[in-house]
Amino acid sequence: MEQVVPEAPLEPACALAPALGAELAAYAAWWREEGEALSCAVDRAGTPWLRTWDRQGRREDGVLWSGGRDRLLHRGYAAGVVSRALAGAGLGPFFALGWITAYHDPGLYCPYTVSLATALALEKYGDPAWAAPLLDPFRDPASGWEGATWMTERAGGSDLGAGVETVAAPEGGAWRLTGEKYFASNVGADVAVVAARPAGAPPGVRGLGLFAVPRRRPDGGLNYRVRRLKDKIGTRSVATGEVLLEGAVGWSLGGPGEGIYRILEVLNLSRVANAVAAAALARRALDEATAYARVRVVFGRPLARHPLFAAEARSMAAAVDGAVALALEAARCLDAVWRVRPPYDDAYHRFRLLAHLAKYHTAEVAVAAARWAMEAHGGLGMLAEQGVERLLREALILATWEGTPHRQALDGIEVCQRKGAHRLLAAHLAPRLRRGEAERILRPVERLLAGAEPEARARAVFAALARRVAAVLARGA
Repeated sequence: MEQVVPEAPLEPACALAPALGAELAAYAAWWREEGEALSCAVDRAGTPWLRTWDRQGRREDGVLWSGGRDRLLHRGYAAGVVSRALAGAGLGPFFALGWITAYHDPGLYCPYTVSLATALALEKYGDPAWAAPLLDPFRDPASGWEGATWMTERAGGSDLGAGVETVAAPEGGAWRLTGEKYFASNVGADVAVVAARPAGAPPGVRGLGLFAVPRRRPDGGLNYRVRRLKDKIGTRSVATGEVLLEGAVGWSLGGPGEGIYRILEVLNLSRVANAVAAAALARRALDEATAYARVRVVFGRPLARHPLFAAEARSMAAAVDGAVALALEAARCLDAVWRVRPPYDDAYHRFRLLAHLAKYHTAEVAVAAARWAMEAHGGLGMLAEQGVERLLREALILATWEGTPHRQALDGIEVCQRKGAHRLLAAHLAPRLRRGEAERILRPVERLLAGAEPEARARAVFAALARRVAAVLARGA
């Protein structure tokens, strides 16, 4: 049986960037005709290689890839996945191109995401005197200039207040950073935004700062070292490694007490991009399963015509539609508020809750859809050569990237408690709600917040809230 590569559905992408219809169609066609094969080759090749020294014995720490990965990467940059936002087009093109990218390769959306997050932080909070040389190359879609966002250390990424041990000491108009980053995605980037604690700052998240750290020092030498690359089960099209900061030169992206807000802005962009990627992967899994079910004959008829499978397919399609609608709504809301600075307004707090809901729910649906697609293929779904099992490997990583399910639930409930974000969200959804739906959205959250030990039930209540909001958005889409 010939394996047919599906083309990414354009409706979600065009909903995010309607002016780019023809360009999005061309990008999707390129992925189907050329990009998919390159992506599969990169995935099968496994972890890239670290070249520590060049031929002259100078420290290089370069990442080496199997053939085709650079072509994959630069096709998206050439389409403007990062540069369009910096040219005033908003975030719609970034999410639209990301939807198509992630339908075929969720891991490849990561370099684009962290590059844009870096660029926006530089544009929004950087001093032009030092930020311009780091920011301007992002504006050129042909430059190949890349960014990264490095927060996580050996103690983990969920508890940044306790886990970040990297320190920053002032030196002239710059800073010197010393520490380690344990999960540094897009390692080898030209510039990274890095969480560190300024010397003398208080403990906890309020004492953190965010710093721009270029790959090269002003004298041309390496500004940070890569100790090793991680051997991951998926997202192999982005290199993740361990970074050593040994007096690395950096510049501050905020004054005392402002760092945590900058960090969360960076993370929130990544969370929404993660949601778009997970929704795209879930749709790919649904498409793969249903296409195969139409031609796989069991007990005398196609699998798709068996009532049990057909019922599951309808249920999965509804879940995927909800995940897509939730991801798109989070993307639209971020596009409306990303320029806002602290102190944040109600629209931003509503977005924060949506971002947590979308990041959590889309990943849960993606994992379920990927597993279901494997089951639909039977034994073939377990074979790496068929590519279906890759969907599950990628989905499992999306569930953990940018915050585990527990982190999303706890932070989401916190913004409800502190800012009334659930009420803000219900008001936002009011035109789409049927009689009694507002109460069904609000009452479980209010009961949780009023009860004893709300943390114990936070995930269950948060998950139910996500399902309800996704269903409302899918119905009104």
